Amino acid sequence: MEDLTGIDVLMVVASGNFRDEEYREPAEALAHAKAGVVVASSSRDVCQGMLGHTVTPDLLLSDVDVSNYSAVIFVGGSGAGEYFDNPTAHRIARDTVAQGKLLGAICIAPSTLANAGLLKGKKATCYSSERKNLKAKGAKLVDEPVVRDGDLITADGPDSAHLFGKTVVEALLETVEAEPPGEHTQAGPELREHI
Repeated sequence: MEDLTGIDVLMVVASGNFRDEEYREPAEALAHAKAGVVVASSSRDVCQGMLGHTVTPDLLLSDVDVSNYSAVIFVGGSGAGEYFDNPTAHRIARDTVAQGKLLGAICIAPSTLANAGLLKGKKATCYSSERKNLKAKGAKLVDEPVVRDGDLITADGPDSAHLFGKTVVEALLETVEAEPPGEHTQAGPELREHI
C-alpha cells in the first residue's frame, strides 16, 4: 500500500496561469498516498489555472525552507515562465539538489531548472517550446512523456500529469522504504482544500 504519511511535498505554482492538470493530478496522487502538499507562489493571493482551477498558496516563494520537504515540484503552464530567471526559484531548486531531495518539473517548468544550472548532463524532457533551451543548457533530451534521472523527474506537459504524479509518488516511496517506521503526523487530509 502506498503510504507517505509524514512526508511533505512542496509544489511551486505560478501566480497566474499555472496548468490545472499539472498541479491537480500530482497533488491527488500525493494525497492518495497520504503525503502532505504545501503550495508556494510569488504571491499569497489565490492563483488561477489556465482552465479555471484555483489554489491558495500556503507561503511565499521567498519563505521556502527546502529542509522542510522531501520533494519540490515546479508546476508548468504558461505562467510558469515567471520563474525562468527568478533567483529565489533557482535557490529553491539548487537547495533541493544540494540536500539530496527529489526535484520535479513539468511542461515548461524544466526551463527553470535548466536556467538554474541543474540539468547539465541530466536526462530530461519538457514541453516542445523549451526543448531548445534545455539542450543549450546541457540537458540530454529524451523523447518520453516522463523522464527520471536519479532524484530528478521531468515531464512534457498536461497529458503526462497523471504519470508524472505516479512517478513522483513511486520515487518518494523508494526513499521511505529504507527508513524504519517512526512517529509521523497525519498530513494527508490537510491537502483537500487545495485540490
